[in-house]
Amino acid sequence: MTSFMLLCVAAILAIFSLPCHGEEGKCSGAPGIPGTPGANGLPGRDGRDGMRGDPGPPGPMGPPNGLPGAPGRDGLPGPRGLQGEPGEKGDHGPPGPEGRAAFLDPEVQAELRGLEQKIRRLEGVLALRGMLNKVEHKIFATNGKTVRFEAILETCQLLGGSVAKPMDEKENDAVLKIVKENNQYTYLGIKESSVPGVFEYLNGAPVNYTNWRQYEPNGKGAENCVEMQTDGSWNDKRCNQYRLIICEF
Repeated sequence: MTSFMLLCVAAILAIFSLPCHGEEGKCSGAPGIPGTPGANGLPGRDGRDGMRGDPGPPGPMGPPNGLPGAPGRDGLPGPRGLQGEPGEKGDHGPPGPEGRAAFLDPEVQAELRGLEQKIRRLEGVLALRGMLNKVEHKIFATNGKTVRFEAILETCQLLGGSVAKPMDEKENDAVLKIVKENNQYTYLGIKESSVPGVFEYLNGAPVNYTNWRQYEPNGKGAENCVEMQTDGSWNDKRCNQYRLIICEF
């Protein structure tokens, strides 16, 4: 046995031979050698959340060349601004392709034929009612109302026509047919000129056809208008009488 081991045994014996100064029979012995650590137990439950701490100070501003953040949401639309000054007129664009002549376009021709048929039907209806009579290139029409000469003149002008003025026997017969259908005299588009007994058309042109009643005109400046009676003859008359409206187109 080596001297080192002998020293160890001596030390142990010295420890066990120490006198006991505690209570009787309760002297503590020498501490033993620590055992090996035990296995870890199960983890404990989470504790309750603590109080929220105060916010910390703001961090330092980033460098100016940092990446931009995401765009924010669009705001509400603002009020409409004032209209700006008109800009300069632009240059003319190039001319479009040349259109087809109307007489070569079948669609245009079909529409025209349809309009012609409608006009003919309308003319037929008005003719049956005694409100219209057509002779060559003229149409004579009435609305059946009786008014003074100035009102007849105004009505015909508003409709795009003029007061009926027969310029030959055929036209006189066309107007007479409407007069008979309505059993009303009518004023013609003829008035006395500045010379008593001399009559002219409303545009100042001389009258080239007349159908005066026997011994007419005899107003000698007092009867400035011309009426057609129910036999087709003419008579000079004052312009304030109520007569049938007949216009020509």
